[in-house]
Amino acid sequence: MSTHRVSDRGVRAFLAAAAVLVCTAAFAQSQLDPAIGNWQINLAKSKYARGTAPANLRVKIEAAGQGVKVTATTIRQNGQKIEVHYTAYLDGQDYPVSGSPDYNTVSLTRKGNMVEGTRKKDGVVVQTYQRFVSDDRRTMTVATTGRDAAGNTLNSVAVFDRR
Repeated sequence: MSTHRVSDRGVRAFLAAAAVLVCTAAFAQSQLDPAIGNWQINLAKSKYARGTAPANLRVKIEAAGQGVKVTATTIRQNGQKIEVHYTAYLDGQDYPVSGSPDYNTVSLTRKGNMVEGTRKKDGVVVQTYQRFVSDDRRTMTVATTGRDAAGNTLNSVAVFDRR
């Protein structure tokens, strides 16, 4: 029976190469979508129709192949917590959404440095939005129009700071 020994130098070289590949993949994905990261709403800079502003909103956007995995946690003014989840490619196709009382699918497309989203409830468009990330990648702005499940008109500009 033969035994193979791997030198400490070989293990370190392998680990260094693996770390470079992981960092390169993460950097490449962030180049595809600068919104990848964690975001906290800045209510002082945001604009909402009367009665529709959240008390708090955090968004986590992760790389998912050529698309994104989104988790949005909203605390409404009445204290209700809503956690929305979806994974979608930027190909204009509808993808399922869980946790939202307002919509159950989302489709995304990229137009230059902007991402446009369409939210549907049972196949009917209920909201549209445009998402921009600042050149310094510290601020994300999401302009949304449409209606929520309660019938309230949405016309907001939500400004987020990178966390």
